[in-house]
Amino acid sequence: MAVSIMGAVFGLFVGLVVAGSVSSTKFEELFQPSWAADHHVHEGDVLKLKLDYYSGAGFASKSKYMFGKVTLQIKLVEGDSAGTVTAFYMSSDGPKHNEFDFEFLGNTTGEPYLVQTNVYVNGVGNREQRNSLWFDPTKDFHNYSIRWSPRQVLFLVDDTPIRVHTNLERRGISFPKDQPMGVYSSIWNADDWATQGGRVKTDWSHAPFIASYRGFEISACECPVNVAAAENARRCTDDGSRRYWSDEPTMSVLSVHQSHQLMWVRAKHLIYDYCTDTARFPVTPAECVHHRH
Repeated sequence: MAVSIMGAVFGLFVGLVVAGSVSSTKFEELFQPSWAADHHVHEGDVLKLKLDYYSGAGFASKSKYMFGKVTLQIKLVEGDSAGTVTAFYMSSDGPKHNEFDFEFLGNTTGEPYLVQTNVYVNGVGNREQRNSLWFDPTKDFHNYSIRWSPRQVLFLVDDTPIRVHTNLERRGISFPKDQPMGVYSSIWNADDWATQGGRVKTDWSHAPFIASYRGFEISACECPVNVAAAENARRCTDDGSRRYWSDEPTMSVLSVHQSHQLMWVRAKHLIYDYCTDTARFPVTPAECVHHRH
């Protein structure tokens, strides 16, 4: 898939974002280990997280953010990765937290990886979608991005949209736009559900399982911990005297090209969509009724 022109335009607008924004590509400037630091291995500009029988590993951003774009370049676990999950997500704190998830579900050798996305709003998730990919994510690094504006949440793979979650507050549906979020990634054992519904378990004879990272990028509005959430929300959106990229209409809706890309992904690579799971949801979730994608 061709890289959208919108990606270049996005970069221009990020460069114009003013006070309160942060943009960097170095792990140590943006992130720190959140658990199992002894399972982190740095090799030049590549960070490797290791999962073995004793522990997985994870890292977290040093700051929290509201609105912007976060990208990690990830090369997923090679070979038999059944039972493992490599996660990349944004999340706020507390029982009413908001969260945007990428979860890469391992599989047996020769089987395709599945990418599960999920959106939590006010502590409630259950909005899973699963996609296959149009490449082998274990052979090279690929860009995985979350783009968050007051109008939508967009999940992208190599700048190709795979999911959009639109602000439908006008329909009385809550949207995550008032809680600063941290950025996180981890690798862990989830063989009770991750591969074929938990039927295939982790084969520890293949450990350690390695997920590799590089190209850490956060272009977003940084939220000081001593500032109230409401004030951060005001700071990180347009107040009439300055413009943030996330307030630009061209950055908050899909371009025609992106819409076509998303339709292609849904037609060729969508494996599961909670919106059509009538067994779990006899009554169609409200946002599914109104979402165009």
